[in-house]
Amino acid sequence: MKALAKHALSRVFALALALAPGFTQVSALAQNQPAFTQQQLDQMLAPIALYPDPLLSQMLMASTYPLEVVEAARWSKAHPGLKGDDAVRAVAQQSWDPSVKSLVAFPQVLAWMDENLDWTRNLGDAFLAQEPQVMETVQTLRQRAQAAGTLRSDDRNRVVSEAGAIAVVPASPQIIYVPYYDPRVVYGPWWWPAYPPVYWRPWPDYYARPGYATGFYWGPGIGISAGFFFGAVDWHRRHVRVEHVNNYYYKTVIVNRQNAGDARSAPVNRGPGTWQHDPSHRKGTAYRDPERQRRFGAWRTERAEPRREGPQAGAPRADARPAQVQPQPKSAVRPEPSRTGPPPAQIPPVARQPRRDADAHHEPGGPAIGRRPEDKDHDRRERRRD
Repeated sequence: MKALAKHALSRVFALALALAPGFTQVSALAQNQPAFTQQQLDQMLAPIALYPDPLLSQMLMASTYPLEVVEAARWSKAHPGLKGDDAVRAVAQQSWDPSVKSLVAFPQVLAWMDENLDWTRNLGDAFLAQEPQVMETVQTLRQRAQAAGTLRSDDRNRVVSEAGAIAVVPASPQIIYVPYYDPRVVYGPWWWPAYPPVYWRPWPDYYARPGYATGFYWGPGIGISAGFFFGAVDWHRRHVRVEHVNNYYYKTVIVNRQNAGDARSAPVNRGPGTWQHDPSHRKGTAYRDPERQRRFGAWRTERAEPRREGPQAGAPRADARPAQVQPQPKSAVRPEPSRTGPPPAQIPPVARQPRRDADAHHEPGGPAIGRRPEDKDHDRRERRRD
């Protein structure tokens, strides 16, 4: 257990390197990263290409937010008894992307993504930069499994072929069976010897069922509510779509930002239509593809220095001149009168003044300015007293 925790933490630290404020080296690294080859895509997608379409679509979305996947997986491990709708409702207050929240319904899937962060991050980067090729690869893998006789309809999932595309849909929309299958078996002889398919052992409580295709293992079904999945796949256009919205964890929201043309200001459409990546949930993780790094990488600056929307209370106007503060002598400073109650009593002038203050009303040798009769009496009393 300690070794596994240490391994997982090392993966987290590797991803956390992308959170540094200076991304010059990361950007340069992104420019040196080539696109994934077809061999790499086949290898990467082999263990999930036969998943039900709704689950596959939301796994692809969530993989673009690897650090949130880590956070969700840690939460799921801390709450081992929760799955399905109960788990998703329990994370309603979390700030994760809806696709990430949805995966806590399937703890085994989330645990795999967390324990294999390199694979998860590569899957997300491939999906962002090469989405049509990723979807085409899924179709090619399904065709190979169908030709091998292992991908077929049963009482858990239905396989539907139409217009040159193969869809896999749950037999019951409110019970999801997540299959485990051995990619070294279900596709027939593997065609890239130097790139064997990604493989992991069956999850606990998964067994080969009599009468099902060779290489498939099944566990208990997971109950979900109607309309649980908001994602779907448009196989004809080879992209992921948002179709079912306004359920309890995914709402229709359109966030408009200023400065059109800037990646930080691109609207994030939470309504139906083609799915759009939201860089705010990327949490600073660098992008492999230089084009995505250029478009979305600027979001870190936006997050570090939030943009002000509209006038703020107490904020100075843009055309206002700064106030010039003039120093005042201490004698000129007066206490501010109280705004409640009677005004303070006036303090009478001190009768005895130093001689230099009395002489300050006129220049030596010159006429007195503004001398009153009582001032002369005061001067005579002062001279007698001296």
